[in-house]
Amino acid sequence: MCGVVGIFAYGKNGAVSPSVLGRMRDTMMHRGPDGGASWIAEDGTVGLGHRRLSIVDLSSLADQPMSNEDGRVWLTYNGEVYNHASLRPELVSAGHVFRTDHSDTEVLVHGFEQWGIDGLLQRISGDFAFGLYDARDRALYVARDRIGVKPLYFAELGGQFVFASEIKALLEHPRAERDIDTVAMVHYLSFLTTPAPMTMFKGIYKLPAGHWLKVNVDGALEMHRYYSVGPGNGIDPSETRNLTDAALEEFYIGGIRKRLNDSVERRMMSDVPYGVFLSGGIDSSTNVALMSRYSDRPINTFTVGFKHHAALNEMHYAKIAAETFKTNHHEVLIDEDDMIGYLENLVHHQDEPLADWVCIPLYFVSKLAHDSGVTVVQVGEGSDEQFCGYDGYMRYLKLYHKFWTPFRSYLPQPMQDAAAQAASWASKLHPKLPVYADILDRAARDREHFWILSMSIWNASKDRLVRYEALGSAAHHKRMVDAGVMDASYLVPDSYNVIKSFSDELNRSHPGQDVLTGMTYNEFRLRLPELLLMRVDKIGMSVSLEARVPFLDHELVDFTFDIPEQWKTRNGVTKYLLKKAVEGTIPDELIYRKKMGFDAPMAEWLKGAFGRRVEQEILSSGLMKRGYFNLNYISQMFADLRSNRANLGQQIWTIYNLVAWYDYWIDGRQQAAA
Repeated sequence: MCGVVGIFAYGKNGAVSPSVLGRMRDTMMHRGPDGGASWIAEDGTVGLGHRRLSIVDLSSLADQPMSNEDGRVWLTYNGEVYNHASLRPELVSAGHVFRTDHSDTEVLVHGFEQWGIDGLLQRISGDFAFGLYDARDRALYVARDRIGVKPLYFAELGGQFVFASEIKALLEHPRAERDIDTVAMVHYLSFLTTPAPMTMFKGIYKLPAGHWLKVNVDGALEMHRYYSVGPGNGIDPSETRNLTDAALEEFYIGGIRKRLNDSVERRMMSDVPYGVFLSGGIDSSTNVALMSRYSDRPINTFTVGFKHHAALNEMHYAKIAAETFKTNHHEVLIDEDDMIGYLENLVHHQDEPLADWVCIPLYFVSKLAHDSGVTVVQVGEGSDEQFCGYDGYMRYLKLYHKFWTPFRSYLPQPMQDAAAQAASWASKLHPKLPVYADILDRAARDREHFWILSMSIWNASKDRLVRYEALGSAAHHKRMVDAGVMDASYLVPDSYNVIKSFSDELNRSHPGQDVLTGMTYNEFRLRLPELLLMRVDKIGMSVSLEARVPFLDHELVDFTFDIPEQWKTRNGVTKYLLKKAVEGTIPDELIYRKKMGFDAPMAEWLKGAFGRRVEQEILSSGLMKRGYFNLNYISQMFADLRSNRANLGQQIWTIYNLVAWYDYWIDGRQQAAA
């Protein structure tokens, strides 16, 4: 994994400055401590930069930016292409000459020459984000992998198109302005992150997963989607037609086993030491078990826990897995002081707010891995989303089948509306009630019962928190809307529009899907790429650690999307098929233990001295002076948390992340520190 950056001065918008490009590149030295280089075209219209974290083909011949033989194609690339070795012979047979021994970067360069951008992206399997300049067409291409494991940001700054792996690189451009995007802020308060292509920075965007964007010499933008996550790609109906239940179960289990095994094996492609984040749950233990099959030395495993909150720790189960597979096991314990000492570093490396407090233990286990000499780790993200691994999913399914359907089907619309209005009024009486008011409102207005799993501030609360009339105009998004980059409905400060765009698309392309498939689709469009995978990338790369995600190999994802709800939740069991698939691979004690999840005791910390500090920082922030928020409501949230009227830790953490980001990046604390 690496850091990429580029500037395309399309039209007559000045030449690329070598010093500016170099400064932008070197804001990301943590992403590439093994080297940095830049290339600028002779006419000065385009420049690419790269910071290298050497993982595959460690020779200098694999350095970037990299070109083809005649200098027509130039590439800066972050990530891994796991099938590059199988594509190389085809390209050699077609006449392409390779300089490197086994660089996946060079396969991308020659693959673009041979197949074009769409043909290349359809053939490669991996996790990546890149910028590629084609001198013949005088066009720049940027692309992001199918699922969104690697991020890519872009902006138009005074007639120059700029892109990078991190926002902080774009902010180093002298034409970059810093301000908050208030509509993105409203969506963030619901989702803990901003939905692509929005970011919290006004005028800065992130490329959605499975897309590529072409920038023409005249500045025209062309957005293309080359991969659509969802059903219809993995299982041909003829494969399962007329199968008995027993045969169908074996078909699903066998398909999962093969694809997961192949995915783990592919992701062991490395010329540097690797390891696993190990919790002792199904996902991480399976990663260890499968990796052990392909390694001639003990696997390095890493676990994090809390010194004073043993109930959150999974170290006992991690040790069982470590002892079973004879790993080289490492542990770290953290406490509130560690968290407080890390906060400013967290805000710096997140770039924009990610209101998931798991980022804190994730940093310390990532640092543990890096300090132990490991450069690559495999992680378990994406398994729960595919296989229905969360108890929260089961609650939403029960809600839909036992409440939502009869409410929508049998209650007259006037009675639905009256129930929703009564719930809205009642929600003001107690801080635990807004969630119920929102569910009734969604039902009465047919607005999807499930948005994403990690909803933070529900609409009934958000309507009291946010002063919508103060938000201002979203007119700055017009160019992106006109170019097809941005859905115009996102510009309305109603976060349901984001979810509706997903459900409308799924219903158009694959109508009649079951409830769980719709829920999973939402997660793969928003929470997974823009929150869970974003946190893994930002936090891991802050310590120069690449994370690989075997459960998100697109062949496995395609297969599981075509498995119906009744099989994923058979007998009321979460992860039913995955549990069956790994029986005999990991101990039953780990398969059938109660799920705990990766967490942090933030709600408890917010009730004490740290919470008083957080309240003071929120209320005194420059963001609060802009009039977007009801400060009395925020104060009441703290009072309700401390009195145990309601556990509002997540909601407070969401607001605090926003404020800390604003104070650091917008109000100048970061610039002062620099």
